[in-house]
Amino acid sequence: MTPIHQAPLKIFAGNSNLPLAREICAYLDIPLGESTISSFPDGETFVRINENIRGADVFLIQSTSNPANHNLMELLILIDAARRASAARITTVLPFYGYARQDRKDQPRVPITSKLVANLLTAAGADRILTIDLHAQQIQGFFDIPVDHLYASPVIFDYLKERHFENLSLFSPDVGGMKMAAAYAELLDAPLGFVAKRRTSASTVEAFNIVGDVDGRDVLLVDDMTETAGTLCAAADLLRQKGAKSVTAAVTHGVLNEVGYERLSKEGMPLTELVTTNTTVVNPEDLPITVLNIAPLLGEGIARIHGNKSVTGLFKIKGF
Repeated sequence: MTPIHQAPLKIFAGNSNLPLAREICAYLDIPLGESTISSFPDGETFVRINENIRGADVFLIQSTSNPANHNLMELLILIDAARRASAARITTVLPFYGYARQDRKDQPRVPITSKLVANLLTAAGADRILTIDLHAQQIQGFFDIPVDHLYASPVIFDYLKERHFENLSLFSPDVGGMKMAAAYAELLDAPLGFVAKRRTSASTVEAFNIVGDVDGRDVLLVDDMTETAGTLCAAADLLRQKGAKSVTAAVTHGVLNEVGYERLSKEGMPLTELVTTNTTVVNPEDLPITVLNIAPLLGEGIARIHGNKSVTGLFKIKGF
């Protein structure tokens, strides 16, 4: 672990992912900062930082996952509280960046909400952003402050290389994820393919064709996130029909809702395993879900930012 800089380092967290925040603090061997976050009877959020942070290097951890609006507002108020308490620098740690899918104007008269969120975080007083696997790379350019964009691939790859797949093929569940799938295919020395799909509703996807060899092969689907598991299950079902021996999915952000958990619990569900990380709170109980710990990666990122060191080394995968 990179040595902690001697300047005052304080870490606080919102309520969206307290287990991850505690894991990060355990990795850094520092206590999680004390704060009070509650709601007034009318639903307004109240925040109080219960210790002195004047002149401190403050990191605020919050995934803006479901309920996205509540968690985002909680984070904005935390930033404002830290700024008004005279923090020297405020780094917002977003293990999962909500609203990332609204990153372009693809219909008439619609917003670019991920840019709006970037504006809100900056206006609230954030000096820097630390995040993992943004849905779209261009979101980094929506900020006028530094963004450290980490990737979960080293953590996921360490797990996958122990699986010893035979005749592995890498697939993207849609054309948009080909770049991520290509990176995994190169690391695992496996052929690459993709699944063509059409979305029939917000929670329903139809997979209708594949490009690539799957007959008798183990298939690994890779994506940045899943919510309803519709895309993954539709792709896995088609891959099974085409002769795939097994289908494993690896996604960074398991922002699963009730529909997603229900799909994964159905008898005959085509996915052999869903591998994800704890960037959001995931309940794997009685389901074929493996949750990997991303805290050491984020903890090392925090340590290096605090110590004014490069984070480039965190992109490297052991053995490569």
